[in-house]
Amino acid sequence: MESFIIEGGHPLQGTIIPQGAKNEALEVICATLLTSEQVVIHNIPNILDVNNLIALLRDIGVKVEKQGHSSYVFQADDVRLDYLESDEFVRKCAALRGSVLMIGPLLARFGKAVVAEPGGDKIGRRRLDTHFLGFRNLGAKFNFIESRNVFEIHARQLKGCYMLLDEASVTGTANVIMSSIFAKGTTTIYNAACEPYLQQLCRMLNSMGARITGIGSNLLTIEGVRELHATEHRVLPDMIEVGSFIGMAAMVGDGIRIKDVSLSNLGIIPDAFRRLGVKIKAEGDDLFIPRQNHYTIESFIDGSIMTLADAPWPGLTPDLLSVLIVVATQARGSVLFHQKMFESRLFFVDKLIDMGAQIILCDPHRAVVIGHDRKLRLRAGRMTSPDIRAGIALLIAALSANGTSRIDNIAQIDRGYQDIESRLNALGACIKRISN
Repeated sequence: MESFIIEGGHPLQGTIIPQGAKNEALEVICATLLTSEQVVIHNIPNILDVNNLIALLRDIGVKVEKQGHSSYVFQADDVRLDYLESDEFVRKCAALRGSVLMIGPLLARFGKAVVAEPGGDKIGRRRLDTHFLGFRNLGAKFNFIESRNVFEIHARQLKGCYMLLDEASVTGTANVIMSSIFAKGTTTIYNAACEPYLQQLCRMLNSMGARITGIGSNLLTIEGVRELHATEHRVLPDMIEVGSFIGMAAMVGDGIRIKDVSLSNLGIIPDAFRRLGVKIKAEGDDLFIPRQNHYTIESFIDGSIMTLADAPWPGLTPDLLSVLIVVATQARGSVLFHQKMFESRLFFVDKLIDMGAQIILCDPHRAVVIGHDRKLRLRAGRMTSPDIRAGIALLIAALSANGTSRIDNIAQIDRGYQDIESRLNALGACIKRISN
């Protein structure tokens, strides 16, 4: 295992470019299984979760060729269906949350798929019911293999239908979309997630010959087609990384420019930070965050305490609540955070409390942060990263802390952030990676 040693208190200054979006990359890479022709994807981030998914596609016979820094060519013209039955495949899927996105394309094109309980962040239950119910609505059958603890899914011919998803699950919606591409007739998906990642997936599929309408809304209509063909696609900048950099700039920045953020696809992320008092200037497609000696949390119009809560798009993404909590610790004022979607995601705040933050954890879903107004710096400490987003939040806290901190289990951070220490060191941070 590896760890970060972070010397706090160094101001960051300069320009940083966000990586390609992790969540979009996982979706569009799996979508290459829907055609035997070549698919070229640009701006793929060099992070652990994406690299592991690409390796898994290679294992099942997909030809993968890297072209340049972040471009890949995929061709799934000789998929090893027998490998899907192997214990090795099940084991690798169980270690990678993103592997669940392979189910829809495999079911659509080959009529079969295997489902293992996927790994990923330890942030509470992340059920697959939405995926399963969607497949079942299309006519898929399930068979539980108790000896291997897996579900086999099969269908000779999926049939289009109307379905109302039980929740606006991002991966669930993506899987159901991909599984319905070749379904006979028309599929209508209501209560669909509509994040920019999903919009990108739908546009890529349409460029391959799919017929999807309603893109950007929660009501999608998919007319079944017989086949998909080659295409070329570019992944958006990662909105979560953009938000993470805004948080870093607020806490320890001395003037930071975030380049080429695709501002129109950030939704209310910039405004969430502005509610904490963070100044953000939009300049073309860049964001500039100036140095701020103080930033003051807003109140609601009636004077009541500010509340920030996650919600499905276009609401605030839950992936940034951890960063926003850290930023609030040095603001002037108080704010209530309400994490609705995962019951374990706020448990990392005990590490911030150990660093001197004033946080009241009301229950697994709500925390009140009373800001220090920079009058009291966080203390350095030794921490362990429980998941990707808490990991980056702890890194931001360590960058602002008084003294030298250590973060263990940084493989969690590597799952979502590309070469993060080198990129931040180029701005003036002092982060060292060590092997334990």
